[in-house]
Amino acid sequence: MPEQEMIPVYLFVGFLEAGKTRFVQEALSDDRFATGERTLLLVCEDGEEEYDLSKIPQKDVFLHIIGDAFELEPQNLKKLADECRAERVVIEYNGMWMLNDLFEAMPEEWGIYQVVMVADASTFLNYNQNMRSLVVDKLNVAELVYFNRLPRSAEFQPYHQIVRGISRQTEIYYEFEDGQTVVDDIEDPLPFDTEADEIVLEDRDFALWFRDLMDDPQKYSGKTMTFRALAVKNPSFPKNVFAVGRHIMTCCVEDIKYCWIPAEYAESFKPRKKHWIMVTGKIRVQRQIPSQNAMPVLTVTALHDADPPEQEVATFY
Repeated sequence: MPEQEMIPVYLFVGFLEAGKTRFVQEALSDDRFATGERTLLLVCEDGEEEYDLSKIPQKDVFLHIIGDAFELEPQNLKKLADECRAERVVIEYNGMWMLNDLFEAMPEEWGIYQVVMVADASTFLNYNQNMRSLVVDKLNVAELVYFNRLPRSAEFQPYHQIVRGISRQTEIYYEFEDGQTVVDDIEDPLPFDTEADEIVLEDRDFALWFRDLMDDPQKYSGKTMTFRALAVKNPSFPKNVFAVGRHIMTCCVEDIKYCWIPAEYAESFKPRKKHWIMVTGKIRVQRQIPSQNAMPVLTVTALHDADPPEQEVATFY
């Protein structure tokens, strides 16, 4: 039996009245996006604007409203796609629903192709202040953030800082109230020299470094790192391997987690409970089998006990 072809999913996220419907409607009317595939359009939010399929040049667009998160279920979504013989899926997602609910509900043959966040600049900062976890949930996966309704007098920096606090890879665009669009070109140099062969990491920079390491491990391959870390031993690890890392908070206390990389040390070392160390070692990148994902590993050359940092939980700010 031939393997089923993957159905690409284009996901548009953001909060109520952010302009997602207009953005998707325009995308479906753009020759660069409207390329003829039979398209299942799933709308998970009932806003003021409605889709006008008569204005979309491509006629093979099939609209379905998802009125309740309980409808996000693999068999149901597969049935909807099969009924219209969809070759791709476009989803306008409800900003109050967590994305993991959607990802867990997607049929096996669906694959996320692109994630765009559409945000109303006049309300975004308020959402970030009062519903930070929902904002982070969307920014964590967005490849592009499109801020619309931005006054000419507005500063880019507050929006830029929020996005860059979550991702250094996401593209950022701003649309002014008069319709002109500009790209965010604010530079974000890391607070340490990634070109240096030896990098001594300040405590305050651990979260930024760890995220950059996970995004691009090859950048640090062969470099010698020195940093303060919490050493942890897991019984499943080989004898000379332990974890070095820190607890990182992305948005709130509930999402704090221990972020670590494996460390190999030729000498005998058994971490105690809450054992802080200052560690020096060289980064190498190895492939994980069977996933083939790149995993950075620290080959330790020196370590010694250290006091905890002034702020034990690392953050991006």
